[in-house]
Order: sequence, then structure tokens, then C-alpha cells
Amino acid sequence: MTASRECTRALRAALDVVLSKAAMPIVLALWIGMSASGAASAREITDMAGRKVAVPDHIERVWGSAPPLSVLLTIVAPEKMTGVNLVFAPEARRYLPAGVVELPVLGGVYGIGREANPEEVLNNRPQVVLAWKSTVVDPDMVLGYFAKLGIPVVFVALETLDDWPAAIRFTAELLGSTPSMAAQGDYIVNALARVREAVGPIAEKDRIRVYYAEGPAGLATDCNRSFHTEAIELAGGYNIYRCEPRSHVGMESISLEQIIAGDPQVILAQDPRFAAAVLKDPRWQVLRAVKDGRVYTVPQWPMNWLDRPPSAMRALGMQWLAQLFYPHRYSLDLRRETRDFYRMFLHVSISDSDLDALVPPH
Repeated sequence: MTASRECTRALRAALDVVLSKAAMPIVLALWIGMSASGAASAREITDMAGRKVAVPDHIERVWGSAPPLSVLLTIVAPEKMTGVNLVFAPEARRYLPAGVVELPVLGGVYGIGREANPEEVLNNRPQVVLAWKSTVVDPDMVLGYFAKLGIPVVFVALETLDDWPAAIRFTAELLGSTPSMAAQGDYIVNALARVREAVGPIAEKDRIRVYYAEGPAGLATDCNRSFHTEAIELAGGYNIYRCEPRSHVGMESISLEQIIAGDPQVILAQDPRFAAAVLKDPRWQVLRAVKDGRVYTVPQWPMNWLDRPPSAMRALGMQWLAQLFYPHRYSLDLRRETRDFYRMFLHVSISDSDLDALVPPH
């Protein structure tokens, strides 16, 4: 234990004088030495990629290396997070645990936002790093990055909403979090079952036609086969942009002529500026969705309810959509459901004014 503390002090002293890439070998050697000194207290686990990984018996500091993993850790163990991937907007801060709001922004290894700096990651001393097991992530790239740092890497499967219950339970067990984490997984399972029961019988030809407008001009979108639009499909919507994604980044360009040809009945706006402008823009007036005033801004605090990052927020987002699309089939007290969800998943209590800002009445 004394050796470990001395290694830690040496590491932090080295990090204080890191001014260039030339110092990185020294930092890495110290970190690997510290890791080796703690090997006796390690246990072996099998991660969600089927890999055997040695991790500490007691994990108090963990970093999620992609945005969905930051959301996962906010749900499961916010007190053990060493950093986040994205800068939270001022409007988002009141919807997050206080400790998470104050964490340093380390970037990420994969996903949106800036790339993580190895020196910053080491300076925050994670005992374990969570990596995103997804079809869009090259695991060899991720492992190569962290092999240089000597930090154990645990892959967690997080792509579809169906993946989240198992991921929450796995991560809670890994980090020794309270058994109450099982409630979050059960919530997602039950929400999926309710929505599927309500909208499942609707034939494709009878489904509400939806355009997902992204960006301030509303002329970017995502394919129906993208995880960015999964909540639309789960809620029984028919995404008019039918295709295979070109990349995991999404936000593919689309023309107004294509949108008009798709004849959407509902427009979901990622950017509130577009939602406000489109109802007054004469170019868009030919669309049924605009004529009927069915343009809705996707709630986005502290994370978007549908995507970017694709997260457990979809469990609430798909219910919001199911009620918007088919109010006669799916009944929801959205304000109560939102309060309960934020308390259970984000560990915050939100006021009436918070709810008004989050989900303005339509």
C-alpha cells in the first residue's frame, strides 16, 4: 500500500511537469508501475465483449471513454466518475447531479466531441476505463490506445435501447453499486414492452410518417436504420428517410424536395431555432406536418431524448413519441413520468419550471 501511494505521488509530480510529448514515456512508466503494485488486489471479470479482464477489487474511479458511457456512469455511479466527454450547456446543468456538472471534460476515444488527451486521462487516475462495444467502434483501436496507458479496459454493449438493461446491471456489479440499479433496467424493459404492445399491431402503411430535422436549417437527418433514430421506430413512427447509414456520425444532407416527396405528418426538430422558424417559412408550407402545426422540438436537457448520444434517455423519448403519434393507443402523464425518470436515472428532483423549460406544452 505504501509503495502504491509513493507511485501515485511520483506520477502526479511527473504530470505537473508534462509540457510536451517527450515526457509521455516517463508518465506511462510510472502509471504502469503503479498498476503493477496494485495487481495483488485484482479480480478477473468477463466484460460484455467476452474478454477476461483483471480489475481492482474495489473500484472508486472510473472513466467512460465515449458519450453513451458517460450517460451510463451518470445513471449507475456518478460519484465514481473521473470526467465526462462533452461540455454541458448551462441549461442542462440543473438536470444533472452536482458532482457530474463539476467534472473535467476529458473528451472521448470514440464518438462526438473532442478527442481525449492521454495525459489528461492519466492525470485523473481512473482505475478502470469503460469502452463502447458497438458495431461502429473498432475495438482494436480502443485497446491499442489504452494499452499504452496501462489502464484496464472493460467493454460494455450499448447500441440499441434493448442493450441498456443488461449494461446497467453489468456496470453496477462491476462497480459495486447498490442493488437498486436493477430498477433502472426493469424500467427500460417494461417501457419497451408497453410501447411495443401499443404500437406493434400498426401496419407499416398506417404508421405516422416522420421527418427528423437536424441542425438549424433542418436539412440534415438520419436513416431509419440508424441508432440515432431508433426511438422513432420503437414508437411506431415511419421515418421517411429510408436507407442504410453511411457512417455512425449521421446527420446526412437531405433536400427540401426529398422531404416534400416523403410527405411527413410530423416533424421532429433537433434544434429549437428550426422548429420556431419552419412554421413561418413559406418554402415548408406545402408539408402536412407544417400545415397541421405538428412540429415538435425534441427535449434535450441534460441529454437529447432521442440521440447524440444514443442513451437510456430513449426509454423516456420513445414514450413521449408514442403518445405524440398515437394518443388513442398510448396514454402517458408526461410530466409525472419525466419527474420519475429523472429522479430514478439522473438522481435529481425537477421543479414545475424545470419541466416547463424541458417539455413546453404543445
